[in-house]
Amino acid sequence: MRKKALIITYYWPPAGGPGVQRWLKFVKYLPDFNIEPVVYIPENPNYPILDSNLSSEVSSSLTILKQPIKEPYKLAGLFSKKTSKTISKGIISETKTQSFVEKIMLYVRGNYFIPDARKAWVKPSVVFLSEYISKENIKTIITTGPPHSLHLIGLQLKEQLGVNWIADFRDPWTTIGYHKALKLTEASKAKHKALENQVLNAADQLIVTSFTTKKEFQKLTNKPISVITNGYDYEPVLPFEMDSKFSLAHIGSLLSKRNPENLWQVLSDLIIENESFSKDFQLNLVGFVSETILNSIEKQNLSDYVNKVGYVSHKEAIVYQKKSQILLLIEIDSEDTKCIIPGKLFEYMVSNRPIIAIGPNDSDVEKIIKETNTGSYFSYNDYDVLKTTILEHYNAFKTNSLSVYPIGLQQYSRKSLTEALSKLV
Repeated sequence: MRKKALIITYYWPPAGGPGVQRWLKFVKYLPDFNIEPVVYIPENPNYPILDSNLSSEVSSSLTILKQPIKEPYKLAGLFSKKTSKTISKGIISETKTQSFVEKIMLYVRGNYFIPDARKAWVKPSVVFLSEYISKENIKTIITTGPPHSLHLIGLQLKEQLGVNWIADFRDPWTTIGYHKALKLTEASKAKHKALENQVLNAADQLIVTSFTTKKEFQKLTNKPISVITNGYDYEPVLPFEMDSKFSLAHIGSLLSKRNPENLWQVLSDLIIENESFSKDFQLNLVGFVSETILNSIEKQNLSDYVNKVGYVSHKEAIVYQKKSQILLLIEIDSEDTKCIIPGKLFEYMVSNRPIIAIGPNDSDVEKIIKETNTGSYFSYNDYDVLKTTILEHYNAFKTNSLSVYPIGLQQYSRKSLTEALSKLV
């Protein structure tokens, strides 16, 4: 007989973006390991990004529970729809460019909605789920955040029913980059820390997506912590042809703080110095790109080489990953981002295209790329070695020999990762 596990998540199809992928895939493969998932989601969510294609991956036999949710971002949208939508995506402008409305929204979001804007869903969810759990005799619940308010649902269900509770952190809580931008008072900071400590010390098992986050949490709790990264799945791919241009592609949001000016300088210099390169080069930007990034690109006279695609569905993103010559992965140059392993890294790794990653030194991304031999990693200060690497890739492109030889990728398949999860359940 299969063991039931209740999964409490905010992001679910038709939500788009990376937040939905992790548990969509876990739910897909859990039945293969004798676990029957039951998914609890909001009935009327305010998703900032939609991808209707993902709905096709949800099994018709899956039990999905829904309850209404009050969404403050909908109300905030009455004052500024654009600002409300970008903040809900976690996109926050630099302080010097923030409008008065954005500053007010950030202050209200940070100090009146602790831990986040979905806090009003906690109480009704606990009432509904406590009855369901008792009726269905469910022994294990899993909460996944952000939004971290979902962990408060798990906390209360643990206290009331004594269920086995697994808390999954797709991102850190109080050390995530945008947390510092929320204009928190000292009292609000203390409340966030207190809630974080409660959750970390009440859950029976913690799951994190990076090795750095595990080290961080080990300082705060003695509870068992497992690293289960995001991963790749075997996706059906739409027909495509490789780019005829020497294309460097960044897929996903390219926010203002992810601005590798050394890369733009290298590309500009190569265009000036190498006539052949200037004819062949193309920069594919697939997803949201901030004005700060576009301005930096323009300053280096690269605008004419940019193919600004905008947001695409996950299926289309997979095509861009496979047909582009080089894949760019760029993270903010900060201590806080050493633990961030974007979900797209794993899809990049199985795309059979070389990765050029730029971010902070000694990051988890750097560790994985080097261990799997899937690309090259650079800091924001690198110039010569970055230029040499791009030129080597270009020369390989010209001789039809641009390739990559990865090792050890199977451990990051969604099915292998789900097997690790099943052992915890």
